[in-house]
Amino acid sequence: MVLDLLLIGLGITLEPFPLTAFILVLSAEKGTWKGLAFILGWLACLVAVIAAVIVSTGNNPPAPQTVPSDAALAVKLAAGVVLILIAVRQRRRMGRPRKPPAWMARLDQLSLLGAAGLAAFLQPWTLVAAGAATITEAKLGTAGSYLVLILFCLLATSSFLYLELYATFASGKAAARLERMRKWLDSHQDQVIIAICLLLGLWLAGKSIYLLVS
Repeated sequence: MVLDLLLIGLGITLEPFPLTAFILVLSAEKGTWKGLAFILGWLACLVAVIAAVIVSTGNNPPAPQTVPSDAALAVKLAAGVVLILIAVRQRRRMGRPRKPPAWMARLDQLSLLGAAGLAAFLQPWTLVAAGAATITEAKLGTAGSYLVLILFCLLATSSFLYLELYATFASGKAAARLERMRKWLDSHQDQVIIAICLLLGLWLAGKSIYLLVS
């Protein structure tokens, strides 16, 4: 479970589209406050998903090779297949011009509540679903079990936390560097998406198939 959550958390935090949107939020008027609201909204989604999973399992992970455990593996398998398909589709679209979403031009007018809502909208829900299926194996009761879930949330939010702290404490240099990062992400978005989706998709699908047939 720990390795899967580590890989999924890394995939979530490195997704280029939410990162690009967050950089634009930071660059908007009152950007650091909007960035903080974005982070809180992002974390709230992850915590809500974890809480829903723990409640649904009754804090009692399903035994291996039972219907509930096989259902969780099927969710991870489906998520892996979806990620592989996303990678294939992105590969076919490489080089095509992209039109930025209309909301990106209205970030200066975005409220704090709107920034939190934007974070929920931009969550990579396929990866979050894979994380939720993995968390069905968790049983809260020890410090280690809580620590694993806390670290997953922090890892999945780490890129935003770093950028928020950088924009807050290095505001004089932040604007130029954030703009350079945004341009790099824009020009390498396809490659990053393909790498993340393909690697995670193969891992999730391959491991799930092995556990289902073994």
